[in-house]
Formats: sequence, C-alpha cells, structure tokens
Amino acid sequence: MRYIITITILCVGIFTNADAQTFTQRIQKAAAGQGKVTIHQDSVIDQLVNNAMLGVKTGTPAKSQVAKPTHTSQPSSASQTSSISQTSQSTLAPDTVDTSKKLIRNGYKITGYRVQAFAGGNSRADRIKAEQTGDHIKAQFADVPVYVHFYSPRWICRVGNFRTYEEAHQMLVSLRKLGYTEATIVKGKITVSN
Repeated sequence: MRYIITITILCVGIFTNADAQTFTQRIQKAAAGQGKVTIHQDSVIDQLVNNAMLGVKTGTPAKSQVAKPTHTSQPSSASQTSSISQTSQSTLAPDTVDTSKKLIRNGYKITGYRVQAFAGGNSRADRIKAEQTGDHIKAQFADVPVYVHFYSPRWICRVGNFRTYEEAHQMLVSLRKLGYTEATIVKGKITVSN
C-alpha cells in the first residue's frame, strides 16, 4: 500500500512540475554538456505554442493581438515585409481575382459533369501549368468553381459542378473559345449545395 501511495505522490509531483514550465522554457533550459538554445518570437506565437502545450485550446488571435503592418521605409522584420507587400498588392490591384478555394457548405455529392481544361503529367512544370490554367479560368469565370488536383499519374484542372450534360457543354464551348482546345467533359462525382 505504501508503494502505491509513494508512486502516486511521485507522479503528481512530476506532472505538476512538467506543467509549471512552458515548452519554450524547457527548450531554453541550460544543461551541462549541451548547447544553448535561444528563441526569438512574437508574443502571439509564444502564446499559441505554450498554451497548446499546456492543453489550453486557442482560437484565432483577437484583433488587438494581430500585428498591423507599419508603412515605413525600412521594415524591421521579414514578417512585416511580407504583410506590407500583401497589403500593398491588395490595395494597388483591385481588379485581381480571388484564387482562394471556395468551399460549398452543407453540400452533398451526386453524379454530374465537370469540364476538364488541362491534363498534364506528374512533373512540377505540369503542376504549375495546371495552377496557371485554373487561375486564368477563375479570372474569366469568377462564379464557377475550379479544381486543380493530382489524380495519379497527372495534374488535372477541372471546372464546374454541372448537373446536366448541356450545362457542361455550354462551359466547354466557352473554354474552347478561350483557347483550351483539348477541353473535354468528364462524368463523375460533383458537390452541390442543398
């Protein structure tokens, strides 16, 4: 019985001590015969890493925690440089196309049609070509979903979620007018909204 009580007290002490230190503190702790680790990071990243290690769930940072880019002649860090360039690109080019992925919420899969605008190989150049094709089509048809995927062994760019062959054929004609002469209609699973 003493053995079980001793082990329980020992385990409670170990777990309490382990939670007392944050992840970054444990990494930076000096030990004989080992190198020294120094971590320089933003307070938001420190909070994200250390709270996750302590078992605290964190959501997105509050607006007051998000670093706002400063428009100075010399940015002080690489993160500010990238955020400044993203901000200036979005304000200087209002006619750019949103190439982010659009998800269909509460959608379900049915058998339908898509137009395949590009089918390449499995090389990096084919991936770039498929993504460029997708971006070009998104610029022309902003409301039509575009899918760029790797279906082994090739990169493929497909357009739309069409329930009928006639709808897909109209998109096929439009894509061929844009110069995608090898575009074809493919039958498969599509995602449609409720």
